[in-house]
Amino acid sequence: MLAGIFGFLLLDAMHLSQEVRGFLMQSVHVIQPLLIFTMLFLTFCKISLSELRLSGWHLWLILFQGGLFLGIALLLISMPQSGLRVILEGAMICLICPTATAGAVITRKLGGSAASITTYTIIINLLTALLVPAFVPLVHPAAGVGFFSAGWKILSKVFPLLLLPLLAALLLRKFMPHTRERLAAKQEWSFYLWIVALALALAVTTHTVKRTEVDLLTQIGLVVISLICCLVQFGFGRLMGKRYGDAVTAGQSLGQKNTVLAIWMGYTFFTPITALTGGFYSIWHNIINSIQLYRHKQKHSKGIRASLLKNVNEKMYRF
Repeated sequence: MLAGIFGFLLLDAMHLSQEVRGFLMQSVHVIQPLLIFTMLFLTFCKISLSELRLSGWHLWLILFQGGLFLGIALLLISMPQSGLRVILEGAMICLICPTATAGAVITRKLGGSAASITTYTIIINLLTALLVPAFVPLVHPAAGVGFFSAGWKILSKVFPLLLLPLLAALLLRKFMPHTRERLAAKQEWSFYLWIVALALALAVTTHTVKRTEVDLLTQIGLVVISLICCLVQFGFGRLMGKRYGDAVTAGQSLGQKNTVLAIWMGYTFFTPITALTGGFYSIWHNIINSIQLYRHKQKHSKGIRASLLKNVNEKMYRF
């Protein structure tokens, strides 16, 4: 995260020409999808199609995301002159934004189910493609934004990166099973690819925040609402998942967002100000991911030490 933030600030301070800046930004836009495709492909090599099943917590999370989004939308429709409009629009983006396409990588690392989060990712992307075009034009009218055109924009933005890696993994499973098995054993590669993608994502977020001309008070409001949305979604996801014995997967499904898409939806359907919320959310959910990964590693290390100590004690007792 720090590498992405300070890497961008360093390049920005070098006063590069517009041509070089444009080339670097275009490179990021090309490299990011390639990284996501590769890490998802490796993850899907480990998953069989039969594992993509619905769970009870899927329904609760869908109702939570869709219900809160609709509630805020109806509130803004009934109060078009609300002074909190920008803040509430930012909350809408944070709540309806689909699960991060790379969520399966972190979920597997934390001991959750990559298949379950993949199932939810597909469902929530479909729901987003339905609800955003249906209600955002009523909340924030804009010329040329219709239901079908907006829905197609969203689907074309996310589904190629979600379905093509899955299709490629399924074809490899059928026609080159031995290659698939070797790739399935390389799940650690996905995590390191995610680290690079994370640095690039934070560089894009820093670029978005630095280029804004939004006043400080509004920025603070967006920071606060993005943090609240992040904590609430991770908390509710883990709570619902715990009931079904899958707290990690449900928490990541609801809390880890496709923030690049959130920023894009802010620019496309709302305003550049609203897009900042997705950038701030990116920072919060990745801080939470970092804390979770650290705690998981500590817990795993303690478990190994306890197991080794138990084995040593048993051998000494037998001796």
